[in-house]
Amino acid sequence: MTRITIGQYYPTNSAIHRLDPRVKLIGTFAHITVLLLINSFIGYGIVAIYVAALIKASKVPPRLMIRGLRAILFMLIFAVGINLFLAPGYNTLFQLGFIRVTLEGVILSAQMAMRLVLLIVGTSMLTLATSPIKLTDGIEALLKPLRIIKVPAHDIAMMMTIVLRFIPTLADEMDKIIKAQKARGADFDTGGLMKRAKSLLPILVPLFVSAFKRADELATAMEARCYRGDVGRTKMKEMRMTPSDWLALGVIIIVSILTALTRVL
Repeated sequence: MTRITIGQYYPTNSAIHRLDPRVKLIGTFAHITVLLLINSFIGYGIVAIYVAALIKASKVPPRLMIRGLRAILFMLIFAVGINLFLAPGYNTLFQLGFIRVTLEGVILSAQMAMRLVLLIVGTSMLTLATSPIKLTDGIEALLKPLRIIKVPAHDIAMMMTIVLRFIPTLADEMDKIIKAQKARGADFDTGGLMKRAKSLLPILVPLFVSAFKRADELATAMEARCYRGDVGRTKMKEMRMTPSDWLALGVIIIVSILTALTRVL
């Protein structure tokens, strides 16, 4: 859990960090949409080159990305195994009893692995290269047109930002609780499935207590600072699109269109 990179911010002065948060949010949504559309290795290759260029331009250490991938290793192996052994196909590569591996299953499992890896790395770039305050302002600005239909844009943006910010915090708290329970003789690694599930109770109860305590402290701190939502709220720095932002937005659109076209072609 402590290897989760989503929600963490890596402060540095890079071209990606200086971009408007609205551009980075649009780029993240486009990245997720494109990954759900493409179904060819050419498309995944284009996205991989695009993500690698983003990491290089953001000056974020690649070790952070690798650490984030290690956090989803079990989910990655599970997804690949399900598609490898259960996907239907006609070209059998290997068969042992009821276990059958087909060429179609290998291709599907490889695409699933690439999709998950690119999804985690691409979405992690949003929070690694954007401070929580800028992220809140960006989400609020994108949701601002929905105020016409009485959608509380500021409240939604604030809640989403708090959720992202507290993911690594709660992960670190969970790691501390596990170490404390192990120091008292708790065993989380042996026994059957039911025994392991029951052994999680000493972790979940203090984790929920800690989460509610942090939420109460956050609410008290916001009230002490006279926080009243977006009522009468002003910003010291107004967001304005620069030529670099428009250039980045154009690159996002071009890469998204080219990658989506690989599905048609």
